Amino acid sequence: MQYPLQLTFKFWALAPQISVVDHQSNLVCYVKQKLFKLKEAIAVFADVEQTRPLYYIKADRIIDFSARYDFTDSQGNYIGAVKRQGLRSLWRARYDVFDGEVSTFSIQEKKPWVKVADALFAEIPIVGIFTGYIFNPVYLVSRADGTFVMRLEKMASFFSRSFTIKAVDQISDREEQQLLLSLVMMLLLERNRG
Repeated sequence: MQYPLQLTFKFWALAPQISVVDHQSNLVCYVKQKLFKLKEAIAVFADVEQTRPLYYIKADRIIDFSARYDFTDSQGNYIGAVKRQGLRSLWRARYDVFDGEVSTFSIQEKKPWVKVADALFAEIPIVGIFTGYIFNPVYLVSRADGTFVMRLEKMASFFSRSFTIKAVDQISDREEQQLLLSLVMMLLLERNRG
């Protein structure tokens, strides 16, 4: 993939949908979350028309604060998983990325006060319109040894939800798949938190 990647939520959609494009505006994937499912079910497609599935993301249990989300390719082969760190994620978003049962990466919100300020100021009439332009969270992806490999940042905007992923260090193709799917799932979960 050619970094940076741009992730954009579809503005007028009932079910959350995200398009991911590279720095040359080539579509990397299109993500669609299914509505009204007790267990999260997300499909990742190679095209906007949603005719060529690439990956599937499925929760291991019915709606739960610390569910594990497993990734498989279109043939059902296991790729990896992501799991929120439960209570440790109340103040600062924290996720573990797995390859099998081994935690290989962690995702952590850089400044948790940004989320709190965004929620508080969003409730103030007129001022709330500008929160999406001022308060933009940043998430850092690191290996188990603490080496940073990726950075996800919300871009300043009034109405659209747009994020950028930048590669900071070298990763393998498998790790790249695991991290992209983990970041997409994390965004869908954090979006529901505010």
